[in-house]
Amino acid sequence: MKEKPMMELGITTFLHTKPEHGGVSPAERLRQAIEEIRLADQVGLDVYAIGEHHRIDYASSSPAVILAAAAPATKRIRLSSAVTVLSSDDPVRVYQDFATLDCLSEGRAEIMAGRGSFVESFPLFGYDLNDYEELYEEKLELLLKVRTTEKVTWGGGHRPAIHNMGVYPRALQEPLPVWIGTGGSPESAVRAGTLGLPVIFSIIGGMPERFAPLVKLYKEAAKRAGHDPDMLQIATHSHGFIADSFETAAERYFPVMAGQMNQIGRERGWPPYTRDTFHAACDLHGALYVGDPEYVAEKILLAQKNLSLTRFLMYVDFSSLPHRELLRTIELLGTKVAPIVRKELARQ
Repeated sequence: MKEKPMMELGITTFLHTKPEHGGVSPAERLRQAIEEIRLADQVGLDVYAIGEHHRIDYASSSPAVILAAAAPATKRIRLSSAVTVLSSDDPVRVYQDFATLDCLSEGRAEIMAGRGSFVESFPLFGYDLNDYEELYEEKLELLLKVRTTEKVTWGGGHRPAIHNMGVYPRALQEPLPVWIGTGGSPESAVRAGTLGLPVIFSIIGGMPERFAPLVKLYKEAAKRAGHDPDMLQIATHSHGFIADSFETAAERYFPVMAGQMNQIGRERGWPPYTRDTFHAACDLHGALYVGDPEYVAEKILLAQKNLSLTRFLMYVDFSSLPHRELLRTIELLGTKVAPIVRKELARQ
């Protein structure tokens, strides 16, 4: 009989660079990433996940390569994408890359499959955005088939067919874990539940508890499809920063958050990011996990209660701050926040 999934804590990053705004070069950011993964492993965190991006301000176009570089230097931490932009990639190659990572890490690789929050990869790799939905559905189908079938026969509308061909190497984990990543689409929640796959919600604004209806949709879809919803994994990804006091954390992180949100906001027509917006997000019911370890632990426990979480991932990428502060956040998450969360959940 399978055991119910336990609560896990970890890190997500997109490897932000922006050297012209006080950040670092891509080469330096990649070296820093290896240091972060090693530290996250040492302080007892469960997951380190890198999101795929194809923009000038990120160094994360090849998450599997970066994670593979860190695999020999770590012992237990799970190594994941966050997310893999599956719609503009080849599912066979995605499987091969992460199966290779799985072998190098002795069974610690994972894939988060999503459509991505940016669309640069579509024209870069020759895909039409008009096929956005079809591409994802078709490629997810192929990825799930490849991970469970050594000899693959498959045909679709956006990729050449495969006729009884082997896909190698095979992952040590059978099957290789695949999560569905979503920013809050009901269709994605239902899809993940129907397939019986773990789901991760990206919550970067508003109140995390507003995602409760999506969790309900996910569980209902899983039950209709014959899966035990209590055995499935549910995760969230949110921005965060931890310091020894709430005041220090808020003062250090506001300029970083405002800079990132205003940059994206200019592209998407969002209003300017203000201190009022920031402080509302730092509230106990807000989407920013900023503060001292005790406060951040309290917020994680609240999210766990409201959303039935089995995993919480904190996005801690802020290149305009000294790297030692990023490392300190990772250290505090592992040594201070995680023990509080685990102890409280063990009592329930």
